[in-house]
Amino acid sequence: MKIVINRCWGGFGLSEAAWEMIFDRKGIEWEKTPKEHKWGYATYRDKNTGKEIDGSADYQGSYNLRNDPLLVEVVETLGEAANSDMSELVVVEIPDDVDWVIADYDGMEHIAEKHRTWS
Repeated sequence: MKIVINRCWGGFGLSEAAWEMIFDRKGIEWEKTPKEHKWGYATYRDKNTGKEIDGSADYQGSYNLRNDPLLVEVVETLGEAANSDMSELVVVEIPDDVDWVIADYDGMEHIAEKHRTWS
Protein backbone atom coordinates (compact mmCIF):
# COMPACT_ATOMS: atom_id res chain seq x y z
CA MET A 1 0.00 0.00 0.00
CA LYS A 2 1.23 3.49 -0.81
CA ILE A 3 0.67 6.41 1.57
CA VAL A 4 1.58 10.11 1.20
CA ILE A 5 3.26 11.83 4.15
CA ASN A 6 5.08 15.10 4.81
CA ARG A 7 8.78 14.83 5.66
CA CYS A 8 9.63 18.36 6.81
CA TRP A 9 8.67 20.75 9.58
CA GLY A 10 5.61 22.80 8.74
CA GLY A 11 2.89 20.46 7.65
CA PHE A 12 1.18 18.59 4.87
CA GLY A 13 0.10 20.71 1.92
CA LEU A 14 -0.36 20.42 -1.82
CA SER A 15 0.78 22.88 -4.48
CA GLU A 16 -1.63 24.62 -6.82
CA ALA A 17 -0.44 22.30 -9.61
CA ALA A 18 -1.32 19.28 -7.48
CA TRP A 19 -4.81 20.59 -6.62
CA GLU A 20 -5.46 21.43 -10.25
CA MET A 21 -4.43 17.93 -11.33
CA ILE A 22 -6.73 16.42 -8.70
CA PHE A 23 -9.66 18.58 -9.79
CA ASP A 24 -9.02 17.74 -13.45
CA ARG A 25 -8.80 14.00 -12.77
CA LYS A 26 -12.06 14.18 -10.78
CA GLY A 27 -13.72 15.94 -13.72
CA ILE A 28 -14.35 19.16 -11.82
CA GLU A 29 -14.52 22.29 -13.96
CA TRP A 30 -12.78 24.88 -11.80
CA GLU A 31 -11.75 28.50 -11.83
CA LYS A 32 -8.96 29.97 -9.77
CA THR A 33 -8.50 33.21 -7.86
CA PRO A 34 -4.74 33.68 -7.32
CA LYS A 35 -3.38 33.99 -3.80
CA GLU A 36 -3.10 37.54 -2.49
CA HIS A 37 -0.01 37.06 -0.34
CA LYS A 38 3.20 35.07 -0.69
CA TRP A 39 2.18 32.62 2.04
CA GLY A 40 -1.50 32.52 1.12
CA TYR A 41 -3.41 30.04 -0.98
CA ALA A 42 -5.28 30.33 -4.24
CA THR A 43 -9.05 29.94 -4.07
CA TYR A 44 -10.83 27.49 -6.34
CA ARG A 45 -14.51 27.48 -7.29
CA ASP A 46 -16.58 24.93 -9.14
CA LYS A 47 -17.58 26.61 -12.42
CA ASN A 48 -20.94 24.81 -12.43
CA THR A 49 -22.06 25.53 -8.88
CA GLY A 50 -19.97 28.57 -7.93
CA LYS A 51 -19.12 26.86 -4.64
CA GLU A 52 -15.61 27.04 -3.25
CA ILE A 53 -13.66 23.81 -3.60
CA ASP A 54 -11.48 23.01 -0.60
CA GLY A 55 -10.07 19.52 -0.56
CA SER A 56 -7.38 20.30 1.98
CA ALA A 57 -9.43 18.99 4.90
CA ASP A 58 -9.77 15.68 3.08
CA TYR A 59 -6.04 15.03 3.16
CA GLN A 60 -4.81 17.19 6.05
CA GLY A 61 -7.43 16.37 8.62
CA SER A 62 -8.09 12.75 7.68
CA TYR A 63 -4.88 10.79 7.68
CA ASN A 64 -6.80 7.70 6.58
CA LEU A 65 -7.30 9.31 3.13
CA ARG A 66 -3.57 9.64 2.51
CA ASN A 67 -3.61 6.30 0.69
CA ASP A 68 -6.12 7.67 -1.84
CA PRO A 69 -4.87 6.34 -5.21
CA LEU A 70 -5.47 9.74 -6.86
CA LEU A 71 -3.39 11.56 -4.24
CA VAL A 72 -0.60 8.99 -4.55
CA GLU A 73 -0.67 9.28 -8.35
CA VAL A 74 -0.49 13.07 -8.27
CA VAL A 75 2.44 13.13 -5.84
CA GLU A 76 4.31 10.46 -7.80
CA THR A 77 3.65 12.23 -11.12
CA LEU A 78 4.55 15.76 -10.01
CA GLY A 79 7.35 14.90 -7.58
CA GLU A 80 8.63 18.05 -5.86
CA ALA A 81 6.12 20.14 -7.83
CA ALA A 82 3.37 18.60 -5.67
CA ASN A 83 4.78 20.28 -2.54
CA SER A 84 3.31 23.42 -1.03
CA ASP A 85 5.63 26.14 0.27
CA MET A 86 5.73 24.38 3.64
CA SER A 87 5.79 20.68 2.71
CA GLU A 88 8.04 17.95 1.38
CA LEU A 89 5.74 15.13 0.32
CA VAL A 90 6.87 11.56 -0.17
CA VAL A 91 5.11 8.31 -0.99
CA VAL A 92 5.91 5.52 1.45
CA GLU A 93 5.05 1.92 0.64
CA ILE A 94 4.05 -0.43 3.45
CA PRO A 95 2.65 -3.99 3.46
CA ASP A 96 -1.06 -4.13 2.59
CA ASP A 97 -2.00 -6.00 5.78
CA VAL A 98 -0.63 -3.38 8.20
CA ASP A 99 -3.13 -1.46 10.32
CA TRP A 100 -1.42 1.93 10.10
CA VAL A 101 -1.60 5.44 11.48
CA ILE A 102 0.23 8.66 10.62
CA ALA A 103 1.92 10.38 13.54
CA ASP A 104 3.53 13.80 13.41
CA TYR A 105 5.55 16.27 15.40
CA ASP A 106 5.29 19.89 14.20
CA GLY A 107 4.29 18.66 10.75
CA MET A 108 7.07 16.08 10.34
CA GLU A 109 5.15 12.86 9.74
CA HIS A 110 5.85 9.14 9.86
CA ILE A 111 3.77 6.01 9.49
CA ALA A 112 3.45 3.63 12.42
CA GLU A 113 1.63 0.40 12.94
CA LYS A 114 -1.45 0.95 15.13
CA HIS A 115 -1.24 -0.32 18.66
CA ARG A 116 -3.01 0.30 21.93
CA THR A 117 -2.07 3.29 24.09
CA TRP A 118 -3.45 4.73 27.32
CA SER A 119 -2.99 8.11 28.99
